Amino acid sequence: MRPTKSTSWFSHFAKLTARATGRPATFAVAVAIIIAWALTGPLFGYSDTWQLVINTGTTIVTFLMVFLIQNTQNRDSEAMQVKLDELIRAVVGAHNVLLDLEELEEKDLDRIRAGYEKLAERARQELRLGKVDTDCPDIED
Repeated sequence: MRPTKSTSWFSHFAKLTARATGRPATFAVAVAIIIAWALTGPLFGYSDTWQLVINTGTTIVTFLMVFLIQNTQNRDSEAMQVKLDELIRAVVGAHNVLLDLEELEEKDLDRIRAGYEKLAERARQELRLGKVDTDCPDIED
């Protein structure tokens, strides 16, 4: 299994844009634009058009950024899930049923989570009694 890097122009563009917009310099540019806009207020008499310029500009940028950031987040989340799945697969004794959990229905996730919550509570009780919590007990269903 030899993965290849994405060649999608949108994925590439979204990744570059997300990186660029997360930098301090980009934030400074945005602040400078707002300050410049505010300083031009008296020049334009704080007109409706003057206000409309910043409202329209920020709305358009925000609208487009939502899609770019969501694309990047989705890709990052999927990559993290694959990495976690690989760790589960590779660790001897790990429960393979946990692979691909994100695809399960909410009720199934709740049932599995409840088993881990019971396990955690048991471990806390044992710690209070001076026992160790580093073993590998079975998960109750």
